[in-house]
Amino acid sequence: MIVRRFLSWVQSATPGERAEGVSSLARTLLYADLSPEDRREAETALTAMLDDPSPLVRRAMAEAFANAAEAPAHLVLALANDQSDVAALVLARSPLLDDHDLVDCAALGDEVIQAAVASRPRVSAAVAAALAEIAGPRALAVLVENHDAAVMPASLARIVERHGDDGALREALLARPDLPLEVRQAVSVALAQSLGAFVVGCGWLSPERCERAVREAREKTAVALATWADPGDAQRLVAHLRRSGQLTPALILRAILSRGLAFAEAAFAELTGLPPARVAGLIHDRRSGGLRPLYKRAGLPEALRPAFEAALAALRETGHVDGAKAGAQLSRRMVERVLTACAHLPPADAGKLMALLRRFEVEAAREEAREQAEAMADEAALAAVLAYMPQAIAEAVRQQRALPSAA
Repeated sequence: MIVRRFLSWVQSATPGERAEGVSSLARTLLYADLSPEDRREAETALTAMLDDPSPLVRRAMAEAFANAAEAPAHLVLALANDQSDVAALVLARSPLLDDHDLVDCAALGDEVIQAAVASRPRVSAAVAAALAEIAGPRALAVLVENHDAAVMPASLARIVERHGDDGALREALLARPDLPLEVRQAVSVALAQSLGAFVVGCGWLSPERCERAVREAREKTAVALATWADPGDAQRLVAHLRRSGQLTPALILRAILSRGLAFAEAAFAELTGLPPARVAGLIHDRRSGGLRPLYKRAGLPEALRPAFEAALAALRETGHVDGAKAGAQLSRRMVERVLTACAHLPPADAGKLMALLRRFEVEAAREEAREQAEAMADEAALAAVLAYMPQAIAEAVRQQRALPSAA
C-alpha cells in the first residue's frame, strides 16, 4: 500500500517535493517502528526512486543514509556508484562500505569520489595504498591530511613518485609529523626538480647547470636530514638513497666535509654491511689505519681515497661543531685542507676530484660570506635601534610631562 501511494504521488510531484518525500520516507525507515511488511514496502519504494531523473532526489536519500549503520546495504552501495556529488556523501561516511567497495568506487570515480574516500574517518592501509596508485593530487592531499588514515611509508613514497611536482601535495606531506625521513628527502628532491624545470623553462640556466644545482641542493638536504635524525632513520635514508642511485662518493665526501658524520657512518655501514658501531670505530681511528680496509670494502673509487683520508684527518683536528651547523654547510677550512693534501696527486688521479673540491670551496666561501653578511646586518640594525632609543625615551618623557594631570 505504501509503495503504490508513494509512487502514485511522485508522478505529479516536483523534484524538490520528491526530494522531501524521499528524505521523509528514508528517515521513517531508519527510525520509525515499522512492521516487517511496511519496512519491505518502504525499501521497495526507495529502491524505485534510485531511477529518479533528478539528482536532488538521490542526494536527499544519500544524506539520509550517509551515517546510518541500519540503512539497507543495497541502497547505500547503489548511491556510492551514483554521480559524484551524490556518491561522495555516502563514500565519505557510510559504515556499510567495506574496503573492496571503496577501492572499486575510487578506481572508477573522479577526484571528487577519490577525495571522499580519502576523507573517511578511518581509511585502512589497503585503501590508502590503492589511492596512492590511482588518485590525483587533490585527493591525495586529502588523504595525507587525514591523520586517521593508515598511510604506510611505501604509500607515501609512491605518492611522491607519482605527484611530487604538485606544490599543495608537497606542503601536505611535509606537514605530517610522522613523515619518514626518506620520504621527506624525496619531497625535497621533487621540489628541487620542479624549481629546476621552472628555471630551465625561463631560460635562466642551461639544463646542465640546472642539473648540477639540483643535485647539490639534493645532497645538502640529505646530509642535513641525516644529521638531525635518529640512527635508525639515518640508516633508512641512506638505504633509500642507495636504492635510488643517489648514494655517490661525492655525496659521502660532502657529508664528511660538512661534519655530518651521522650520514657518513650510515653510508659506510650500508655499503660494507658492517655494524654501525664498528664503522664508527674505524672512522674515528686516529691512526687512520681503519679507513683503508673500510674504504676498500665499501667499493669506493681508489682515486678518491686521499680526499677521504684528508677530510677525516681535518675533521679530527678541527673537532666537532654544534648541532646547528653540523651537516648544514661545508667547512671552508676542511675543504682547503683537503685541497692542499690532494694538490700533489698525479693529474690522472686528480682529474674530477680537484674540480669537485674547488666547487666545494666556492660553495663554502659563499655560505661563509652570506653568514657574515647577515651577522653584520643584524649588528647594524641593533646599533641603529640603540642609537635611537635615548631620543625616543626623551621624547616620550617630554610628552608625558605635557599631558594635563588627572583631576
